Amino acid sequence: MNSAVLTTIAATGFTVAFFHAAIPTHWLPFVLVSRARGWSRTKTLAVAALAGLGHVALTTLLGLAIAWFGFQLDEKLGRLFPWIAGGILLAIGLYYFWRQWRGGVVHHHVLGAHHHPSEQCGHEHERSHWDEELKDSRLVETKTGDWTAISGLFVMLTLSPCEGFLPVYLSGVQFGWRGFVVLSLILATATLGGMMLFTWLTLVGLEKFEVKNFERYEAGLLGALFTLLGALLIVLEH
Repeated sequence: MNSAVLTTIAATGFTVAFFHAAIPTHWLPFVLVSRARGWSRTKTLAVAALAGLGHVALTTLLGLAIAWFGFQLDEKLGRLFPWIAGGILLAIGLYYFWRQWRGGVVHHHVLGAHHHPSEQCGHEHERSHWDEELKDSRLVETKTGDWTAISGLFVMLTLSPCEGFLPVYLSGVQFGWRGFVVLSLILATATLGGMMLFTWLTLVGLEKFEVKNFERYEAGLLGALFTLLGALLIVLEH
């Protein structure tokens, strides 16, 4: 197996995980809840790291299932597997482009929130849609204890695994368990590193960039990455 393929998959996997962590979903809720509750920077970063570990753990567990299933297919399909895996990645890329066309903003269940998602979310005002997602939520309600907010943030992020990284696991099946371990380490490093970086930058006041643009084009970015990865997987294999 050409080492260039693994290098490409690893680089793409890091890009997917890091840019996924750059999406406000992975850091803005922690900053908003922190401000509402008066948390210190250290406490905010600790809560974000805890939630990030849960997020990475569930994604890795799902990746393990995909890897095991892929190993079985690889044994049976042999040289056809890169074509099939590449085709699946291209299809996933098209799916994300469709999601972008449908609006692009991804919604998450927030504890106690009364916000009703619609296709207009993230497009009708200048603030992040998270300002609406968290409005009236128990996560920012100071009458409830910090544990309610911490556990709510942990559950919210953990139960929203990095779906964008799962196809990367599929593309690395040909490299066996070594590929799985490498990709899992990349997922953890890029995700936690990205979360900590963007949470810290926002806490110290570097928040003038347009988070709405990240939210609006999340699906389109993932679509482009998976289309590229699918094409490269097929081309580099031959």
